[in-house]
Amino acid sequence: MFIFSAPSGSGKTTIVKHVLHHFPNLKFSISATNRAPRGKEKDGEDYYFLETAAFQKKIAASEFLEWEEVYDGRYYGTLKSELKRIWDEGKHVVFDVDVVGGLNIKKQYPKKALAIFIQTPDLKELENRLRKRGTDSEQDIQQRLNKAGEEMAYAQHFDHIIINEQLEKAKEEAVFFVKKHLKNNT
Repeated sequence: MFIFSAPSGSGKTTIVKHVLHHFPNLKFSISATNRAPRGKEKDGEDYYFLETAAFQKKIAASEFLEWEEVYDGRYYGTLKSELKRIWDEGKHVVFDVDVVGGLNIKKQYPKKALAIFIQTPDLKELENRLRKRGTDSEQDIQQRLNKAGEEMAYAQHFDHIIINEQLEKAKEEAVFFVKKHLKNNT
């Protein structure tokens, strides 16, 4: 299992896509959320987009491996059915999850999971990236920046930290850590 976590806007999804491209035996775990799709996101490919009531019903039914109310009224989580889907294909799971969710998965699978934290060099760079993305309202950007400060405090609990100052270098580091973990655990 490979867990990638980061404050929003750190480049985590770009790095995860790069890692998936390099390792055909890895498969992306699609997270669930109750937020609306951004940009070109597709249901069942980027996220499972659920209504709030449906998300809460799945929480009550213990259908999540992990879940969190990341922002007020905004839920994200990993369905247990995603693990089964990927493991049934004989693949290793790659998670692109929030920081607390990543640590929750790591606690449940301490030996199987490699947890990687990705961050920008500083909060100013993070703000620049969020604004360039052009998908969030000013309120969302401020929420994400406030949350990022809290999330960075968790970095020390991850197996590795990648500082995404130069994207190509960060991608190479991620591939290196995944390759090493696969070699040591297969």
